[in-house]
Amino acid sequence: MIRASLKQAEPRNPMPRIIGLMSGTSVDGIDAALVEISGGQIDLRVELIKGLVHPFPEALREQILAVCSGEAISMEAIAELDDAIARAFAEAAIAVNQGHSPADLIGSHGQTLFHRPAPGGAMGYSLQLGRGALIAKLTGIPTVSNFRVADIAAGGQGAPLVPPVDAYLLGHPTEHRCVQNIGGIGNVTYLPPTSQPDWQQQVLGWDTGPGNSLLDLAVQRLSEGKLSYDADGAWAAQGKPDTDLVTDWLNHPYFAQSPPKSTGRELFGWTYLEECLTEATARGLADADLLASLTELTALSIVQSYRNSLPQLPDRLLLCGGGLRNGYLIERLAHHLPVVALQSTDEVGLNADYKEAIAFAVLAHWHNLGLPGNMPAVTGAQGAVILGE
Repeated sequence: MIRASLKQAEPRNPMPRIIGLMSGTSVDGIDAALVEISGGQIDLRVELIKGLVHPFPEALREQILAVCSGEAISMEAIAELDDAIARAFAEAAIAVNQGHSPADLIGSHGQTLFHRPAPGGAMGYSLQLGRGALIAKLTGIPTVSNFRVADIAAGGQGAPLVPPVDAYLLGHPTEHRCVQNIGGIGNVTYLPPTSQPDWQQQVLGWDTGPGNSLLDLAVQRLSEGKLSYDADGAWAAQGKPDTDLVTDWLNHPYFAQSPPKSTGRELFGWTYLEECLTEATARGLADADLLASLTELTALSIVQSYRNSLPQLPDRLLLCGGGLRNGYLIERLAHHLPVVALQSTDEVGLNADYKEAIAFAVLAHWHNLGLPGNMPAVTGAQGAVILGE
């Protein structure tokens, strides 16, 4: 049972304190970030006070993954799942707020169960569970959630939503930068030099394709459930990529699609992995070679999208997300981008582990200020809109 007993532990700070909550396609836990925010957009400042990863109960995580993989579920069970996810998110908020005065606001992304970008000009659809009203009731803190629907209603894909936050926190006066998040799915933000006129209108962003999703699923399959991921990429590093197979995988239509674009487990989940496994078995690949090939697919899908869709390669590539901890994957990225400086966002002042959670705290802050939170050039929306409910 959740007890939202957030007692006054310190003097109230004049700058709003906001909790950002995020769980991605890997469903490996809820990232929670307690931040202090000042300013609006150009003058935005964020300080991370505390961050943590709150685990899902294993039964809940398994249910989420099963539904994401297409398992049938009744409406009553969907309602129960919605509430169970909200309770887990509320627990994460209470945990990260422990020892501090109650936060002023929560920004919760929720857990994506289904994401379908607009097909052929029709309106897209994206479903995140973990209803904000229940989080607010359990924590006693006003909660902004359901961030994607306003962008979708404006003709956008509802994703990616982090690029405007990247733009105002990580832009540089003279450098062309890319910010690459490698979660279950990879997504990039391109930032032109902020000294250029109308630089905000030149910001780009899209989902690059699989990040850790195929790798994690393959490790679970190959280890018969004993492992959930390849720590530091050590298993994959023992193998050798099958370049012909990777080239074939890169012929997937998603990689040739021009931005705006977004994706998820619907494209790069169990069904796609089964195809990869069948092809790898036919070619006699050892387990380590399969993992090396899937790692190469992630690295090359990122690099290929830069070469196809950026005005130029970045001077600096800033990395974040769980893939940053995969040393073999980062090594392959560096190999394919020899003229680009690679760093983590930690090294430029923005925590790489909690950056996505921080972004949804900022989006909640902008909602409160009545400021738009999307970038139409990134999502394909017809205009800038305030995000969240």
